[in-house]
Amino acid sequence: MLPDLILASASPRRRELLAGLGVRFTLRAADLDETPRPGEDPETTVLRLAREKAAAVARPGELVLAADTDVVLDGDILGKPRDPEDARRMLARIAGREHTVLSGVALEELGTGRRASGMAVSRVRMAPMTPERIEWYVATGEPLDKAGSYAVQGIGALLVEEIFGNYTNVVGLPLPLTWRLFREMGYELMEFR
Repeated sequence: MLPDLILASASPRRRELLAGLGVRFTLRAADLDETPRPGEDPETTVLRLAREKAAAVARPGELVLAADTDVVLDGDILGKPRDPEDARRMLARIAGREHTVLSGVALEELGTGRRASGMAVSRVRMAPMTPERIEWYVATGEPLDKAGSYAVQGIGALLVEEIFGNYTNVVGLPLPLTWRLFREMGYELMEFR
């Protein structure tokens, strides 16, 4: 018998990606401080946070899927903007440049003690942006709750010139990695349909 699948996320994008596969799951967001630790590199941060999110909501008889995604430019994590001005600053910084998107993904099955985790890496090249274009995009409200201040699956797609790597990673849940981790745990993701 399959365990209940729990998605430990409040992200509508992760929910939509998983639901788009026809997978049945329950949402249970983890309430964690997502601040990077002093001296912690971005790769370590996304893996740690994905694992901590999974562990925070895990209960016996359930398989928990958690993820954490960060946008990284020049070694700096560009998280969600604090306000519209912060979004403007981030967009001006990434305009016309290439940045990295990292996603840590973790699975945890508390009853068995089994765990699997991994990281996906994509690169995104942004279009040049005038101050007017940045102002227009910020005024849509879309960038205000997105890491790096843009949504590749929304209006922000107009600002993206090229993606190197997996698109679903840039959205927030790398599906090929997720599928592989399910198999490492002895499950087929599509069994949860």
